[in-house]
Amino acid sequence: MIVQGNIVDIQNKTIYKGEVEVKDGKIIAVRAVDHSVENYILPGFVDAHIHIESSMLVPSEFAKIAVKHGTVATVSDPHEIANVLGVKGVDFMIENGKKVPLKFNFGAPSCVPATSFESAGAIIDSDDIKQMMQNPDIKYLAEMMNYPGVLFDDEEVLKKIQHAKDNNKPIDGHAPGLRGQDVSKYIAAGISTDHECFTFEEAQEKLQKGMKVIIREGSAAKNFEALIDLLPEHFENMMFCSDDKHPDDLLLGHINQLCERAVAKGVDVFKVLQAACTNPVKHYKLDVGLLQKDDFADFIVVDSLEKFNVLETYINGELIAKNGESFIDPVPFEVLNNFNTEKKKVSDFRFESSAKNINVIEALDGELVTNKIESESLIENGNLISNTNTDVLKMTVVNRYKNDVPAIAFIKNFGIKEGAIASSVGHDSHNIIAVGVTDEAITKAVNLIIDNKGGICAVTATKEEIVSLPVAGIMSDKSAEEIGKSYAALDAMAKDMGSKLRAPYMSLSFMALLVIPALKLSDKGLFDGTSFKFTSVEVA
Repeated sequence: MIVQGNIVDIQNKTIYKGEVEVKDGKIIAVRAVDHSVENYILPGFVDAHIHIESSMLVPSEFAKIAVKHGTVATVSDPHEIANVLGVKGVDFMIENGKKVPLKFNFGAPSCVPATSFESAGAIIDSDDIKQMMQNPDIKYLAEMMNYPGVLFDDEEVLKKIQHAKDNNKPIDGHAPGLRGQDVSKYIAAGISTDHECFTFEEAQEKLQKGMKVIIREGSAAKNFEALIDLLPEHFENMMFCSDDKHPDDLLLGHINQLCERAVAKGVDVFKVLQAACTNPVKHYKLDVGLLQKDDFADFIVVDSLEKFNVLETYINGELIAKNGESFIDPVPFEVLNNFNTEKKKVSDFRFESSAKNINVIEALDGELVTNKIESESLIENGNLISNTNTDVLKMTVVNRYKNDVPAIAFIKNFGIKEGAIASSVGHDSHNIIAVGVTDEAITKAVNLIIDNKGGICAVTATKEEIVSLPVAGIMSDKSAEEIGKSYAALDAMAKDMGSKLRAPYMSLSFMALLVIPALKLSDKGLFDGTSFKFTSVEVA
């Protein structure tokens, strides 16, 4: 097979008319040839850090859409399903991913559960990590979110890191806002990347200290604008990632969108493509081709180096997408889950109090970090309730792995004026999380999730809508087109209910993510991520 076009040689920073000859899945020649083809041939895009589960799609369905956008590989942390099902969940992702051409590269989840302050469905300890690291299908130690464990020399944390080193596999980081001596110690432990930088200065310091910084632009956390100006100088040590990408967003685009935006800002195209294509392959030692002789024939054809509209995607020499059509077929798979809690009563969400003021989680649009603020309480018959006038709403996290008392807190900026929204996608333990204007609405939403053994939903006095997620309570058994359409309709319903957030369900899913400051809620209570301990809803 021969493909002609303008060859984009990222390594030598040249573009020339030529052709790529492929045989048995490998490139046997890349040569200069005069022809009239105007398209461009370049290595395929790699998402350098993504949780496939956040697309609500199993890997085989994710692949079907991603290849249309020129993605040929991902570096995937399966800690979402691992928190539900343990090593069995990781094995599910690997095996399902192997059934399609896209090159999924899974890591061993380092933090299951993410912290000791929440209830997960499984535990992955250092002995499990030792075993997983010996598996050739495990490419790296996934994000070390427990940075306090690194800083305080936690024995179990250090063992996990050592097992990765013993197997010569990279160690991913996760240390939002970590600076100074703390980040120096974190890096010295052997942690080589971070995708959590949310300011220019933080990313710059980490780069200067030898870390590789991954620019994240997902459905909720968007750090592209804050970090992109670092790319011209630090292009050798930067990559692009989604981290979490909802299905409706994935249908629109992937890493190709970030390339378009970066070039539009005047960043040199070769530097952009080094971050998007080359750096992840080299850092993670991926079996992914870079458009060189003897490489795997993993490359894409685009119409221009400004818009990056993908015309063709090849993986191992096979044409798997053309002009927006994917040639990946659905594959059968077993539906696994872990859901074991009974329906709740309205009284379960009552919060007895006489406090004048309460601590409130302030959600920030497009950020995973939150603020800790105070607000006047609204009390009715001794029960702390939502205040739609000040947009301080009651929220809950309900343990889905066993019957337990729901945890209650209050949150600002969700904006809904009626009903409630809920989800069993609640990073990282994936308990049920809900926000609503009344206890009755919250109860209805939570019970709808329980009835379906997982999903995301919205309820009002007259309407109930749910997208069921039967695979581990976090993924659909449907196609990307079906789930994308259903999710978009649910997102629109939440916004009709008053939410001003760009991605209310994605934002909701992170309100139980304790490892990111400042204030979050687990199934065990309100948690201060700055001091790393529980705190009170009531202001003393």
